[in-house]
Amino acid sequence: MSEIKDMVVEVVEKVLKDKVEKETVDLLEENLWAENVWQLLLENELHNVAVSEEDGGAGGDIEDLLALYGLIGKYAAPVPFIEHTLANYLLKQIDIKGYEQLTTYSITTPLQLKEDTLFGTVKHVPWAKYAEKIVVLAQEGSQQFIVVADLENVLLKNGTNLAAEPRSEAVFEKVKALQKVSITAQQYVALSKLVTAASVSKMNGALTTAFQLSVQFSKEREQFGRPIHRFQLVQQHLANMAGEQTLMTVATNNVQTLLVDGQEKVEVAYSRLRMDDASRAVATAAHQVHAAIGVTHEHRLHQFTRRLWAWRDEEFTARYWKQQLAKQVLESKMDLWESMTEQNEAHVHA
Repeated sequence: MSEIKDMVVEVVEKVLKDKVEKETVDLLEENLWAENVWQLLLENELHNVAVSEEDGGAGGDIEDLLALYGLIGKYAAPVPFIEHTLANYLLKQIDIKGYEQLTTYSITTPLQLKEDTLFGTVKHVPWAKYAEKIVVLAQEGSQQFIVVADLENVLLKNGTNLAAEPRSEAVFEKVKALQKVSITAQQYVALSKLVTAASVSKMNGALTTAFQLSVQFSKEREQFGRPIHRFQLVQQHLANMAGEQTLMTVATNNVQTLLVDGQEKVEVAYSRLRMDDASRAVATAAHQVHAAIGVTHEHRLHQFTRRLWAWRDEEFTARYWKQQLAKQVLESKMDLWESMTEQNEAHVHA
């Protein structure tokens, strides 16, 4: 954790709390977005939190960024803050200087690269409709590359995800690479973990707000002459949500600390798997507590549960990490049963 984390988190939370209301999030439904909030973040240099001081940034680290991503999810802020800052942070990992122009990324599906020219299609690219640059994964022969390209040369088929956030299918037809760097399989795993940690952080923010809205609603809503939070079934829903929210907050904080300390091994993968279960449980329980009003457009709950549902199926999903973990076990020489029983015995003796 850098020395600036608490200060930056406080500033960003104040901006989002003051400027992002339900109507602000609803702008996405009209094919608009919170440009005033984005400009305020830019004016305060918050997009440069993890940029080195030598390059004019604040010199923060990945933990600072992930903490801010949690706030973006917590307020459902309709701005491309995560996409721009994470794209530049990915470039930083391979010694490419980031861009001031709005930049997005897509590194789950490789494009074809031939003589510095990109071919192929990537889907569900976030905020490509408004971005100028894109960071992509490309393959040339047996070698993988991280490539930067101009989006003005890319054919975009614009749409949205379930939460009405801009997503595009990007078609590359002889698009020239601005910059490219070859990467190893280990480097790609490291980059994929950064993207996944960002997903977990923003999902935890949305999950937290869904829980908080449910607690607030249960205290305000009365049935049969008393607040509904006094009913046993509602208490059970709230208790389950509290457990999931606490567990995921601890897991998210743990991942952030391990990444910045360079100690992460499989924690990102497991946190993503667990987030799948937690987001499903919290979204379901939240709508149970809110009943019919929770699915109305006038109530805020859907702005967070829709994000949980949408984000669960984007980028490096739980299914992807299940496959990676299974592959890792199958390729290792460990005795799986012995490994599991040894760990259980250790816990028993402890």
